[in-house]
Amino acid sequence: MAPALLAVPNVSEGRDAARIDVLAEAFAAGVELLDRHSDAVHNRTVFTLAGGAEELTRALARGAAAAVESIDMEAHEGVHPAIGALDVCPLVWPSPAERDAAREAAPALAAAIGALGVPVFLYGELASGPDRVERAYFRNGGLPELWLRMEAGELRPDYGPELPHRTAGATLVTARGPLGAFNVELDSDDLDLARAVAAGLRESGGGLPGVRAIGLPLAGGRAQVSTNVHDPLAVPLGAVVERVRELAAPLGAHPVEAELIGLIPAAALAGYPDDVPIRGFDPARQTVEVRLAALP
Repeated sequence: MAPALLAVPNVSEGRDAARIDVLAEAFAAGVELLDRHSDAVHNRTVFTLAGGAEELTRALARGAAAAVESIDMEAHEGVHPAIGALDVCPLVWPSPAERDAAREAAPALAAAIGALGVPVFLYGELASGPDRVERAYFRNGGLPELWLRMEAGELRPDYGPELPHRTAGATLVTARGPLGAFNVELDSDDLDLARAVAAGLRESGGGLPGVRAIGLPLAGGRAQVSTNVHDPLAVPLGAVVERVRELAAPLGAHPVEAELIGLIPAAALAGYPDDVPIRGFDPARQTVEVRLAALP
């Protein structure tokens, strides 16, 4: 039978291949490693795992311990916002039938990470208040600002100590359905332009529902609109590209290439435009249904 749940731990290391190998081994012990994506500019690696709720919780706790041991946030540099060695760790239900299992496993995972001396904040559907739903609430200002807010008593964790871990920072945990971690690259290196496109694209700016977006700088004459599409079945990736196109064109830029981080439901690719290829995309390797069906 297919494993009940997925998990998508994001660690703040995307450059040291040997260190990433150690982390992959820790996270994958006893479960299936479906995907591994590292980015040196973001300085971030995203693992996609599959397994039963108990097995995943144990594997994620082992991976969290390895991240705490090997990643020093005081030395971390990267364009992606981050507050922890294990920055974010969602448990994912592949279909609505597994939703309750993911929601029940997430607090146990948060407690296990908290026991490592790392404060854990629940976000999304598990947030303890409406202001804590978005990851940006915790990440704004980065880890230094998080330290100040926690020292002042303004922000208390759901699990773990009252202050960030000295080197590993803090971790965000939730339970959610599959989302699309999807980046669109522009034929411009203008960061302000990418940020303007991101502002118009995201839901909070009147853009597409369930879309979170930021503009980031890349090398090679490009800027990136980095997105999370919270419901890629309702808002497929092609719709994201077309909205980026509409927003960028008046500013003199165009989407030229895209990047998918991890796996995506097959239906999220319906109507995807041919002129903005997803770099290195392989449907046999990066669609949820195909990968789960292939597991023993």
